Amino acid sequence: MSAMAHEPLTQEEVLLEGFLALDAPEGFRVELLEGEIVVTPPPDGEHEDYINTIVKQLIRRSATEVDVSGNKGLKIPRGGPCPKNHVIPDLTVAATDLRLFRDADPWMPCDGVALVLEVTSTKADRDRTAKRHCYARGAIPLYLLVDREQSSVTLFSDPAGEDYLQLSTVPFGKKLTLPAPFSFDLDTAELA
Repeated sequence: MSAMAHEPLTQEEVLLEGFLALDAPEGFRVELLEGEIVVTPPPDGEHEDYINTIVKQLIRRSATEVDVSGNKGLKIPRGGPCPKNHVIPDLTVAATDLRLFRDADPWMPCDGVALVLEVTSTKADRDRTAKRHCYARGAIPLYLLVDREQSSVTLFSDPAGEDYLQLSTVPFGKKLTLPAPFSFDLDTAELA
């Protein structure tokens, strides 16, 4: 009996297989971002408070009933600065009627996701640049970035290829209009 020859694995395939086999310590988040495995420790209280402030408004004030998922794994289409990325937003939001999170795999496609939220942590540039490009590549309509260093909230919208065509930034304490399907002014006063 002879062994069958196998195609050698590419560096990307080896990286992806290694990434998917990782077992992160409890509370840590592991992502594959721009060809790099990124391990993030559990967030601090301020980080979680900012997310909670926004979640309450999304649920109470959105024109469309929404479901939210913290730390949901998303598979981003490959290409450009996003080769085989597996990204975990701080918050993933979808219309309730889609039931997007029910029966979803741990790493699900971006289809149907209405908004992702990131609150900056120690590596803020990843949220400002790398994740922005990946979310645009995934055609996620809205990316909301709470930038703790700059005390601002930015809404990126109208994804096209590797980036968003529109952005609107307000300092903490001001209101930021969220378009449909949310259709309300996000109050950032509690973030100040």
